Order: sequence, then structure tokens, then C-alpha cells
Amino acid sequence: MRPRACFLLAAPLMGLLGCDEDRDDADASRVADASHDVGEPRDGAPSEDGGEGREGPPGNDVNLHPHEVGDETAGRAVFRMETFGNEAFWTDAVRLPQGIVAAGVTPIQALQTGFNVNIDALDAATQSAIAAELMTDLSPAMAPMLNSPATTLALINANAIIGVVAIDTNGDGTIDVAAGDRAGVACAFCHAITDGSVFSIPNGGSIGREIDGPTPHTLNVGATFALAANTRALYPIAQLALTASGGATIGRAPTGLTETSTEAEIDAYFANPAFYPIGTFDDQPDGNGAPMHITPMFRSDLSAPYGSEGAISRLDNFSNLVYTVLFDLRTLTTPSGRAFLQLLGGAAGDEIANDYATILAATGVDPQPALEIATMGMPGMEATPAGVRVDDTRLLDLSAYMDGLEAPPGIDGDAAAIARGRAIFRAQCTSCHNVDQSRFVPSMLIPMNVIFPGDAPVQLATRMPPLNPVLNTVDSIFDDKMVIVNASLRGDIRGIALPLLLDLARKPVFLHDDSVPTLDALLDGARGADAPHPFYLDGGTARADTIALLRSFDTD
Repeated sequence: MRPRACFLLAAPLMGLLGCDEDRDDADASRVADASHDVGEPRDGAPSEDGGEGREGPPGNDVNLHPHEVGDETAGRAVFRMETFGNEAFWTDAVRLPQGIVAAGVTPIQALQTGFNVNIDALDAATQSAIAAELMTDLSPAMAPMLNSPATTLALINANAIIGVVAIDTNGDGTIDVAAGDRAGVACAFCHAITDGSVFSIPNGGSIGREIDGPTPHTLNVGATFALAANTRALYPIAQLALTASGGATIGRAPTGLTETSTEAEIDAYFANPAFYPIGTFDDQPDGNGAPMHITPMFRSDLSAPYGSEGAISRLDNFSNLVYTVLFDLRTLTTPSGRAFLQLLGGAAGDEIANDYATILAATGVDPQPALEIATMGMPGMEATPAGVRVDDTRLLDLSAYMDGLEAPPGIDGDAAAIARGRAIFRAQCTSCHNVDQSRFVPSMLIPMNVIFPGDAPVQLATRMPPLNPVLNTVDSIFDDKMVIVNASLRGDIRGIALPLLLDLARKPVFLHDDSVPTLDALLDGARGADAPHPFYLDGGTARADTIALLRSFDTD
């Protein structure tokens, strides 16, 4: 049994993240509807396939969380190359480029870690050389360039590794991270792949033309972090054992880390896929150690609110949180960042900030973030969770680009099986999901005890309304993300936001915590009535037919 406790032990949080006590009545009624009929057959007119049911939940044609957008063309550059200055964090604090160089990472090893290489970023001579070596057995003798750490450095300098952005910060007109230039991180690192037209490595990354939006399911974010020369600078998004929590911990690892943990100990946490699964990222600096599966970022116009817990209502606010907190964690040691953590966790939040400041000092890191801050705001509000915000124009351009990214096409399977699956889906699944995937994803949240009947949370702390108490279900990974961060941050319930049902044929694991290995297992009643998402199909070909439908879904 894993020891369980919580990073939050106290905190009056009125107004945190822009809480709205006057939530839309339609939203509230749809939550109530979901709370009693999710997954149950529904009466309705016969469908075009001869089945009965409905097209989706009531009000499923309304986006309750619309967001502003900007220039889609400009947004492409933001998505692929914008750092807002975070290269100072990743190079000077985390020292990721230095760690990659010191470890002697080769292109083959980078691909095995799940990195993707945009072939269009390379000159013709390099493209030809790579193509020639890929014709061999890829051994060091036959493919010396692809087995050379110098080639990895050249790929970084050419901005060919998707989402890793090298910048001429020393002003000499060239880019060379080994000579003092810095490298940061852009959205594309976690939300883009390639078409694999040049090369794909089994269970790893690929070389080809960049495709923005899909999740790189084989990206090993934890192992990437462990390569850094100063992984301790990522302390707030590790799994911690805090004095304010009695030394207990939440997460997949049996023990948590502390401010005295060594570089090797923190590397071991991030590098262990049992603790930090491949294809996941921990997007909350709460010490819980709850990395969740990376979501796709195509057709974001169809999906809101954001985050598996639905805590963010607007896409630009989601992007701002990523850039101003997660992509430069030093923001958390500023007065406004400390206020944010104090609001979230009281003594535990203060402890994280203090521990982190100690670690930065001990590892020779300048504690001041170097982000390009455009505006200041109230700490804890959705638009400025850590009290700061980057440029609105670029954030809105980014939203426009992600809105316009098309989802990959579905798999054209057996037409008869897909038709039967559609009839089953109409009858069994439309209390939550739409049949037509080009419509808005229903904006309601599914209450935790509906999507997870086995949820039996222990209350660890009370919080001021409209926030929920701090609740944790012992020995559950599924609810770890919701222990601290849930939609009560904006005045809604503790529950799950509905996902896009697109690009499922590529998805290797299911549910946000990666707890279910296949679609077949997801729909198999052997998981039990108290498991997360316990809506099953076990008779005849029903499960196979529904899987055929799910794999076929796209927006056409």
C-alpha cells in the first residue's frame, strides 16, 4: 500500500483562479443530468443505423467556455518556436543542454527517448547524409553520424528537434549551445510529432515533416528531465514528502523527495517509468507527483474547459499557466508566486517555495525568472495564477493556431461493424459523449463519484467556498490530479472534463492516468464496477464493434 497524504493542509482560497459563484445554470443542470444517467441506455428516435438513442447530452451544441483567438498564421510560429524567454530557465537553471552534452546523447538515443526530428529544418547535405545512414543497419560502424553526440548537438543548433528551441543568445550570429547559446522549450515539444516519412524508431520518436497537434505518446518526458545537469531545479513538479504533510507522500513512488534529496535521487525518480510513465507530464507544482497523459492540441475550439480536471476555462489562460509557471518554475519564488502557493497550500505551499529557494541557492541558480512578462495581475486568478502574464497577442495567436489544427483521420474499418458500434454508442454513451465528433465536446464535468464509483476520498483539509475540501482517495492514482487542483478553482465541481474522442487509433493507453492499457480493456467488465470509467460492453461483438467506431472517429 502506498503511503498517502496531501500537499495541501490548509488554505482559505476565496477567489482563487477567478472563481465564479454564479456558474451558468445550463452548465449546472448538465452536471446534474450527468450525475444520474451516465452510461445508461437512453430512449430516442431510431438512428440511421437502426439503433435507438440520442446524439449526445442535452445542450451539446453549445460551447460554455468560448475563448478569444488571434492570427492563426502567426500562431504557428508561437506553437513551434516561442519560448517567452524560458531558455534562461532550461539552460541556466535546469541545465538541460549541458546534461545532454555531458551524457553524450546520440541521435539514436534521442529517438529512443521519443524525440522527434523535423527534417525540413536541416540543410540538403545533412538530409542526404541521414538518409544514407538510414539505409544501413544503424550500428556505430555503419551509421557513425547517427551514433555521434556531435550530431545531436548539431540537430539542437539547427532547431531540428521539435519543441527544443535554440537561440543566438550570445549575439555572434550563429547558434551553438556548446558555445554559450541557450535552448528553451516550446509547445511543440509535447504536442507535435512527425509523419515518420524518413524514419520511425519502434516505441520511440521519428524523423520526418512536423505535424502539430497530436500527442507524442512515446515521448519520455521524465527521462528527458533526468538528463539535465541540475534536475533539482525541477523540484516543485516532483513527488515530494513535505514536513507540513507529516512526511507522507502522494504519487506512484513509494517515498517522496525532499529539499535534501540528491541530484541522483531526483534523477532516479524522473527516469523511472513506473513513477513517471512515458507519454505523461506533471503540470502542477503541488508536490503530489501526478504526471498525466499528454493531451492532443488539435481542434482546441471543440474542447473546453482545459486540463483533465477542468480547472481552466480559457485556452489562452491555460497556455499562460504553462509558460509562466511550468516553463520557468522560478516564478514560484517571487512574491506573487509565493502568494499563489500560499493560497493553494498554506504551510505546505510556503514549504515548497522555501525549499525551492534553498535548492536554487545551493545549485548556483539565479532565482529571478527571465520570462518576457507583459502584464501583472492578481495571484491566483485564472488569467494570472502566479501574478504574471506573457504577451496576450501571442497567446491569442497560439489559440487560433491550435483551434485550426485538424485532427488525424480515423481508421476506415469494417463499415458494418462501425455501423453497429454507432448504434451501441448512441444507446450507451451519449449521456456524456457526442456521436458527431465535429461538435463541441460537452462542457460539463462528470462528478468524481460517477466516473469513479470506487472513489471514497478522505478529507484532509477544509477550504473556503467555493473551493472543495482537500480530498484524497487512498491507493488511487486516478484522483491524484484532483486532490488539490480541480474545477472548484473556478467555482465548479470536483470531477473530470470530457476529452476529445479523436486520434484514438494511435493512443496506446487510456484514462488520463494511463491506468488502462487498451480500448478493449477499457470496455471490459473484468475491471470491476468500482473502477474508473466502469461502462462496459461484454456481449457478443458489441465491444469489438464499438472499438471499431472509436478508432474511426474524426471530424469529417
